[in-house]
Amino acid sequence: MLATQAIYDGFLDDSRERAFLHSHSYTGNPLACAAALRSLAIFDEDDVLARNQVTARRMTELAAPFATLPHVADVRQAGMILAFELTRNGDRATPFDPASRVGLHAYRKALDLGVVLRPLGDILYWMPPYCVDDAQLQLLADTTREAILHATRDAT
Repeated sequence: MLATQAIYDGFLDDSRERAFLHSHSYTGNPLACAAALRSLAIFDEDDVLARNQVTARRMTELAAPFATLPHVADVRQAGMILAFELTRNGDRATPFDPASRVGLHAYRKALDLGVVLRPLGDILYWMPPYCVDDAQLQLLADTTREAILHATRDAT
């Protein structure tokens, strides 16, 4: 996608309150449609959905220990999307002060370690590509744990 600097700057912000959090659609673009048709063929040829079910189960296994961390209020999953909700006391009744930006701090720590997490406020998401392997999932889990512990160390 191409955009002017003014348009790009209009969407660029670390703040969840200001940033535009929705994706854009290129419906009907012939090149995008051709790519989509080929992607659907690959799904059939490589049985991607069956492989994703195995990957999703592995993600569940790797995420389970996070539920015992003192600042993780919830670990939830839908297929290959997994979320960790961070709070002051590990329950949904005690969110962090939004100004403390705990999720952003965890995101930045993970980024320093070479892993991209998806933060929305103080909820961190795993959304790995379908080609992710077990070693990469383990790296994702290890880095997420380190990032959460780092971001919540002094947060109250």
